[in-house]
Amino acid sequence: MTMQKLNEVSVRFVKGVGPAKSRLFMNLGIETIEDLLNFFPRRYEDRRHITPIAQVQLGEGQTIMGTVIRKASKKSWHTRKHVLDVIIDDKSGRMACTWFNQPYLEHYFKTGKTVVCYGKVDMYKNHLQMVSPEYEIIEAEQESLSLKRIVPIYPLTRGVTQRFLRKVIMSCIEDYQDSLEDELPVPIRNKYRLYNIKRSIENIHFPENFEDQENALKRISFEEFYFYQLSILLRRVNLKQKTGCAHTLSDSQVLNFVHAFSFELTSAQKRVIREIRADMAQPAPMLRLLQGDVGCGKTLVAFFGCYNAFINKKQSAIMAPTEILASQHYQNVQQMITSGVFGKMKVAFISSGLSRTEKETIHAQIHNGSIDIVIGTHALISEGVVFKDLSFAVIDEQHKFGVRQRSLLSQKGNNPDVLIMTATPIPRTLYISLYGDMDISVIDEMPPGRGNIRTELFRLEAQEQVYARIKQELKKGSQAYFVYPLIEESDKLDLKAAMGMYADFQKNIFKEYRVGLIHGRLSREETADVMRRFKAQEIDILVATTVVEVGVDVPNASVMVIEHAERFGLSQLHQLRGRIGRGGKDSLCLLVGDAKSPEGSKRLDAIVSTNDGFKIAQQDLMLRGPGHFFGRHQHGFSELKVANPATQLDLLALARKEALALSRSDPRLEKETNQGIREIILKRYPEYLKMVQAG
Repeated sequence: MTMQKLNEVSVRFVKGVGPAKSRLFMNLGIETIEDLLNFFPRRYEDRRHITPIAQVQLGEGQTIMGTVIRKASKKSWHTRKHVLDVIIDDKSGRMACTWFNQPYLEHYFKTGKTVVCYGKVDMYKNHLQMVSPEYEIIEAEQESLSLKRIVPIYPLTRGVTQRFLRKVIMSCIEDYQDSLEDELPVPIRNKYRLYNIKRSIENIHFPENFEDQENALKRISFEEFYFYQLSILLRRVNLKQKTGCAHTLSDSQVLNFVHAFSFELTSAQKRVIREIRADMAQPAPMLRLLQGDVGCGKTLVAFFGCYNAFINKKQSAIMAPTEILASQHYQNVQQMITSGVFGKMKVAFISSGLSRTEKETIHAQIHNGSIDIVIGTHALISEGVVFKDLSFAVIDEQHKFGVRQRSLLSQKGNNPDVLIMTATPIPRTLYISLYGDMDISVIDEMPPGRGNIRTELFRLEAQEQVYARIKQELKKGSQAYFVYPLIEESDKLDLKAAMGMYADFQKNIFKEYRVGLIHGRLSREETADVMRRFKAQEIDILVATTVVEVGVDVPNASVMVIEHAERFGLSQLHQLRGRIGRGGKDSLCLLVGDAKSPEGSKRLDAIVSTNDGFKIAQQDLMLRGPGHFFGRHQHGFSELKVANPATQLDLLALARKEALALSRSDPRLEKETNQGIREIILKRYPEYLKMVQAG
């Protein structure tokens, strides 16, 4: 049985699965035997020598094992949330483990049961405690896979336990590993002394020691990097052979744009405008990535491309991930048109919230060419939007869109020039390797006159101190954001929510101030009205969810509080913080939260220590890996299951070197000896290679 056939065999045929369990496995993205063999652990626990409770280190993630001697279930008197306390004893000491809003757990923790828990150890009321640790009930018959060895820890879904998943994966390896075929060419494996695929799969799941695990990780990571690099290089070759629109622009026309603003563009903005102008002048389509920190002026540079298209009597489009951001782009372009920057350019805004009549009218104007620039959300790529002559497209906050959405926008024109923008910068070496099909521009300079942002961290119990600080800032005439992770309170999560705190602020805490509320369930009109009033200083405090993460520009809003900051990703915290500091005065960002893990502590420490987006993005990539950093929905990264560009940069460089050598000798993989590799890439990257055909 070949790997291709393993990809065709349902996981329900694995011993112990069956039809019912196979439906649960689908929640983990596992449908076939190949999926199961490639469902890798997210971490490992060394249970060869478990630390006694008496020797655990405070503030660190630890693994303990003991017997349940007591449990207590109750309602919290002040939050009315369910609390489960379980006392675990290992003869050296006792540990209290606490879970919130999971009453069903009481059924699992029976007195006398052996349990393994992993989490951060703290001291609470003079006794050791873990809050919401990962747990595993150990049954005697499963000890061979769960104890006295290096134990894999997998992502889970409801109804699938760690020990059941380990048993199923071990059974799958035993029955099917001989059917695995190595896709990495033998000369490359031999050159770098890499494990074969059978040995790698076995040791990535159940290593006897960490050396075997590291070698398995190295081999699988190399393979992932190698085929991903080849797919990028194929895309690059194909793109350069296509014909697009060669835009012509005189020096005086460029200067008209640059000097049209009431402020001086930064040298970095001028440099990137020159790069975009040179690209757009070529007959081959541009595919350029523009990266820069929050507030560096990327949007203005993107508008230059729209201006260039307009001068050449072509159409342009800007696609943004949210209506708030798209609406702000629309307002900015309208202001430029009013000031004379774009002459008589006609601009339209399109989103899913428009009425049918409004959409039909705008669609007709786009089709007949009377609209020069179209700005909107993913509604831009709907079938009803047909451009007369689209030659330039901007995709803002590219990590919010999948490969299919980006390729659909490109297909709206005849190989249009494409500028992709991101405010999530990472080192240039990584971008070359991960986005090697794109040219890269960097805005590494902030506009002058911006205030400094100071970031401070407070524990949850210091809430009153935070409120007092905010009132001080409000008295100075500033406006403030309060950001929450939830819209409404949840029975499953012991977290504050935007709607509840909005009501509390109005009635109690900030009753002397004007409070507004914005979240993702509001209509387009309601959202626009709230943002208009906040920008017009008719609202003092804006209570919000992460809908304000990108694009909102309110210069007088110089204060932000992010509640339960440990619940947000590092780049997300930096994006949120970027909403303040847009004016000339210094700004203040207060993070409120308690990290529940070492990774959470590192995230909060990083955001407090620096405002440099490049440093923050690098730290985020190190902490989370590429899949979460870039988004699994993006091209290629769904295949980087274990490979991490941040921590395996040397390995990535070697894989890229081999991919480059092959692409130079056979740029389109047309030789008979390379047909197998071409088939592998087509199988691994079907969406990505659609971009090759689409251009």
